[in-house]
Amino acid sequence: MAYRLGVDVGGTFTDLFLVNDESGATQFRVKTPSTPSDPSQGVLTGVRRICDEAGIGVGELQNILHGTTVATNAVLESKGARVGLITTQGFKQILHLARSQTPGPLAGWIIMQKPDPPASLADTREAVERMDASGSTLVAVDTAQVERIITEMVDSGVESLTVALINSYVNGAHERTIGEIAERLYPGFPVTLSSEVLPEFREYERALTACMNSYVRPKVQSYLNHVQSELAGAGATAEVNILRSDAGLMTTMEAARNPIYGVLSGPSGGVAGALFVATKAGFKDILTFDMGGTSTDVALCQDGQPTIGRETSIGHFRIKVPAVNVHTVGAGGGSISHVPELTKALRVGPQSAGAEPGPAAYGKGGEEPTVTDANVVLGHLPPSLLGGEMSLDVEAAHAAVKKVADAMGLDSVEQAAEGILAIVNENMAGALRLVSVQRGHDPRDFALVAYGGAGPLHANAVAEIMGSFPVLVPPAPGLLCAIGDLVADFRDEFAQTYIRVLGDASPGEVADILDTLGARATKWLEGEGIAEEARTVSFSADMRYHRQGYEIPVTLDPADARAGLAGLEERFNQLHEQLYGFRMPGTASEIVNLRAVGSGSVPKPELPTGSAGGADASGAVAEEHEIVFHGDRLPTKIYDRAKLAPGNRFEGPAIVTEFDSTTVVLPGYVAEVDTNFNILINPKV
Repeated sequence: MAYRLGVDVGGTFTDLFLVNDESGATQFRVKTPSTPSDPSQGVLTGVRRICDEAGIGVGELQNILHGTTVATNAVLESKGARVGLITTQGFKQILHLARSQTPGPLAGWIIMQKPDPPASLADTREAVERMDASGSTLVAVDTAQVERIITEMVDSGVESLTVALINSYVNGAHERTIGEIAERLYPGFPVTLSSEVLPEFREYERALTACMNSYVRPKVQSYLNHVQSELAGAGATAEVNILRSDAGLMTTMEAARNPIYGVLSGPSGGVAGALFVATKAGFKDILTFDMGGTSTDVALCQDGQPTIGRETSIGHFRIKVPAVNVHTVGAGGGSISHVPELTKALRVGPQSAGAEPGPAAYGKGGEEPTVTDANVVLGHLPPSLLGGEMSLDVEAAHAAVKKVADAMGLDSVEQAAEGILAIVNENMAGALRLVSVQRGHDPRDFALVAYGGAGPLHANAVAEIMGSFPVLVPPAPGLLCAIGDLVADFRDEFAQTYIRVLGDASPGEVADILDTLGARATKWLEGEGIAEEARTVSFSADMRYHRQGYEIPVTLDPADARAGLAGLEERFNQLHEQLYGFRMPGTASEIVNLRAVGSGSVPKPELPTGSAGGADASGAVAEEHEIVFHGDRLPTKIYDRAKLAPGNRFEGPAIVTEFDSTTVVLPGYVAEVDTNFNILINPKV
């Protein structure tokens, strides 16, 4: 038999999900501690453990689909490579000039601490060459001079090289020449060409994205080589693929060459998993809600597809890579509550207790009141977690939250705990508004999919604020990112800058460019071994009103484009009005980039199913306690999720416990188990 394995490496746990590729049946799920000092060891431990539990050999694995945070952590921890940059003569300060944007309020520039770019001025060199805006050579590459500056940089200790020349998005010949010189002088030395990473105009964004690729490249290459070596040593012959930031898959060769495409693969895996589970349950329009210990990630998916953006933030930098539009807010189970002396107004986050020392309830020395402690005080979290492997210190949680109660002059610790939850829930609802209301969507038209260790704990309350029902809690919500790795399709983008006012654009020329891009996408899919029936190629144009500073992707088809572009303009106007609340009649629309996206479908696992039975869920009741909801202590049943069956129905207040998460059903709501064992929470009629 052939098996596929999804592996997601997080900061605390490494999650693994195994399926039989022939039957599609789910086999085993494993959660094992991560090893931040050497993530490959946690992966290898998990692979061996899940294979042992499944009774198979490591050599029987056919594919390993892997989501990793190695590139992300390299940026966030400032532990990337020393990058050398070669740019066109006269453009040495390109990364330092950057853009005239500052974070924060109107006077944010006063307190802004500008981050150092990934390539310093000392490690930047100017090449004698010049290409004009049409792609014609004005000054040929001075090969002797390029040889000197490459040798000089490598000898000085540069660990990775970036070549970002002006106008190379039109014609990358000069960049390729410099890359060939570097390979001849130093075979195997990591070199990134901006024309390959981002063949689009705007030289700062192109140079920055290419430099960030160089910054993380040596570390990711080393990690991938080590993982493959360790797996081979354990007897694995499986092909390893890496999850991209846009929830697609790429080969390890591509991931090692262009790791920037996977810099946000962790959150995208969760979105892919949530969308897969929700679609199977009959919900194609969803809001995803992934709450962990430090932060919460949210995203919007419509018509069964995630929302993909062309620009994303990593650390202090805005880079241009395709990524799922995930918004992160500093609200998690470990978020610390405090009452400033000046305002006496309760605040929650963004500071976090992290895993060490963690919330006071963990008994590891933490003393600050956190969201987890508030849940323990109210009884929303039972005294034991992770299937009984971890006990919570209820007294320590009370002592921590009492600090908030005393600072605010409240009568009870429970009042303070409910205040903490009310604020953190509003913070997370604010993040959901950013990806829905502020982008022209009504959240009441979307279901809310909750996952992550703390997501199901807060989902009902957040959905109550947003009006997003049902709340869908999949089985093993803490492992959903690993499922997302398994269901992700192969994906890559092919773009060409084509700046034309729509009235001046030739329909035939647009169609010809799209056909060329589509042919490149098809060739790539063929090279990945994707069967013809599993291939799809879609097309879009990045559009704006004439000389706007931002673009909107608008779908189109080459055949339709050849017939005329009037429909394209109307679709753009509609999208602009949906996103920003207005359109500009009489203002010319403009095409900026044309794009083809190649997708290769992979086999999808079959979710566990069961026949719908009776509504009586009393057989799953483990115990009953008095738990605080809205200021009242209410008798509340505690359900063991492993004993819930399809068709079971129960009313809130209720708590559902499982190995890796806890689900809260509020008073006035009813929960039902569907045929895939998802819990669906709706308002009681």
